[in-house]
Amino acid sequence: MILKFIILLLNLTSISQEKYIGSVERLSPEINNLIDKNSKIEIIAEGFEWSEGPIWSTELNSVLFSDVPENVIYTWNEDKGLNVFTKPIGYSGEVPNLKKAGTNGLTIDSDGNLIICMHGDRKIAIMEDLNINKMSTLVGNFKDNLFNSPNDLVYDSEGNLFFTDPPYGLLEGDDDKLKEIPFNGVYKLSPDGNVEVLIKNLTRPNGISISNDEKTLYVANSDNNNPIIMRYDLTENGVKNPKVFFDGKELAKKDVGLFDGLKVHPTGNIFATGPGGVLVIKENGEHIGTIRTEVRTANCAFDNKFEYLYMTSDMFLTRIKIL
Repeated sequence: MILKFIILLLNLTSISQEKYIGSVERLSPEINNLIDKNSKIEIIAEGFEWSEGPIWSTELNSVLFSDVPENVIYTWNEDKGLNVFTKPIGYSGEVPNLKKAGTNGLTIDSDGNLIICMHGDRKIAIMEDLNINKMSTLVGNFKDNLFNSPNDLVYDSEGNLFFTDPPYGLLEGDDDKLKEIPFNGVYKLSPDGNVEVLIKNLTRPNGISISNDEKTLYVANSDNNNPIIMRYDLTENGVKNPKVFFDGKELAKKDVGLFDGLKVHPTGNIFATGPGGVLVIKENGEHIGTIRTEVRTANCAFDNKFEYLYMTSDMFLTRIKIL
């Protein structure tokens, strides 16, 4: 443990020499409109247990991301490299949880506040001042039952927060004696504080995103037996017309990784972590390419100018230049 901590400390700076990993699989010429033929997958930081939940903060001019097992959120930018943003974070010991996992998915609300999936504390928290790490609970339960382990989240333009709640943050998953909700849900938190469950029938709801016109909700199902991305029509009353947007069963037979985080590009293309790395999928479900990271990639995020895609790739933080 001491040796690992020393190694991690040595990585709390920018990597002096450029390091690269993997390649871009180009299944259609259309991928060239998003990723230049000369773009490489760059390792910009390393030494993590399991990196997750990246989000770009304009205020900090940095990407923030979680190391779930280590109970820490990091920042990285060009000038200062890698730094601890806050620790411990995600598991406080105040909520029953034998796994003691840290934070997972992160997002930024319209006021610039950091919204955090507290995997271990089984709630979603809000950090209202990124300079002093002032935090409070945004939502802590559903009908007086603790969530399983909030995983990923996204806002719409009206301030509604959509989030997933699989059992990954519980030691025994669905069989954990501390599990209080019988299903693994997808929820909507309204600005007035009302919480409603939208989807109950996904085995492992994980990554979540919304189309640019806010008519479609995408949800990744990280189940070895059913690796798919679902799409739903968004309505004022919830969701309807569930359809399989992308079926990854064949890809999962030959490539490492399951569907996890996903983000929607301004072009409408979906960048979805999954078997092989990060899949690039058109709005019609056509798979046009994969950013093959060689390791399991949990999630991804664009910077505010959409110049780079940042990826949390197992023990690495990686990125690739995009167009």
